[in-house]
Amino acid sequence: MERNTTQQLTPATVDFDKPGKQIGAFHVPFSAHDDAWGVVPVPVAVISNGKGPTVILEGGNHGDEYEGPITLGELIRDLDPASVSGRLIFIPAINQPAVMAAQRVSPIDGINMNRTFPGDPLGTTTRQIAAFVNDVLFPMGDVFIDLHSGGSSLDIIPSAVIEPGKSPEQHEANVAAATAFGAPIAVVIDNRGDPRTATASAALAGLTVIGTEMAGGGTVSIDALALCRRGVRNVLAHLGVVPRHFATPVEKPPALFELTSRAHVIVEDDGVFEPIHRLGTEVRAGELAGRIHFITQPGRKPVDLHYRADGIVYGRRQPGRVRPGNCCLVVATPYESKKP
Repeated sequence: MERNTTQQLTPATVDFDKPGKQIGAFHVPFSAHDDAWGVVPVPVAVISNGKGPTVILEGGNHGDEYEGPITLGELIRDLDPASVSGRLIFIPAINQPAVMAAQRVSPIDGINMNRTFPGDPLGTTTRQIAAFVNDVLFPMGDVFIDLHSGGSSLDIIPSAVIEPGKSPEQHEANVAAATAFGAPIAVVIDNRGDPRTATASAALAGLTVIGTEMAGGGTVSIDALALCRRGVRNVLAHLGVVPRHFATPVEKPPALFELTSRAHVIVEDDGVFEPIHRLGTEVRAGELAGRIHFITQPGRKPVDLHYRADGIVYGRRQPGRVRPGNCCLVVATPYESKKP
């Protein structure tokens, strides 16, 4: 089946070409035990007026990350179409089943949406939602804003995220958008080269792309939410979609970092993780990063963990309990500008 049939399989209750403000949903078919012909209603809103770029704003890709969905909901309610030049397409709780369950992955199929793009219009629910974004929305768009937080398992320094562009021009536009966001730091993250993320898929489609990481812990951070509110408005003003007075002046550009192949500290034991440093601490490769304690084996010495890269502690695991393969720490390294 051709991918352009996605819209037929997943109809929306809004008209993406109609001026004004609309709030509705797109319907992903879902045949469950208690509802043979039901749907998963994924919320979507459109605010359109005059000429200008089309900006797609996504939140809730992971269902336990809240600053983005709150920010987008406020904009949907508060923005007057008369103040918009162009078109804003909001998908504030894109992974609706995961958002309802407050989980990183969908309770329906157990899939991480941010590792399933470009999706599959005939796949499981998560893959169908990703296909709608990739096949229907991305071709309409000029810019993609993807709002993430650390979720239940990580605490991350609130930051803008730069998706590596597929051309020097696209990369420059991505960096400019991240700079306009106004976070203290911006981090180039390619997710170990994984092409299945929403931002990687949007970049492949030719859109300017900006992401975020807004604290974490499965809660709402007061400071990160304030930054997210300001940052999204700053980017929209930078793009010319809303007037300049919507923006908050940025005092200085962000410090630029990147995640290299040696950024992650992975545990090989089953135990309890003790971190050594707070977020933002400058560290060196080889330095003690933490320990794994064996609570039920009091005679066993802890296992030491060591950093694998120079930089700052960017992310830290929240739950103390760990098992082999868990990521306990993430180090962001000062960014060396290079062609994508």
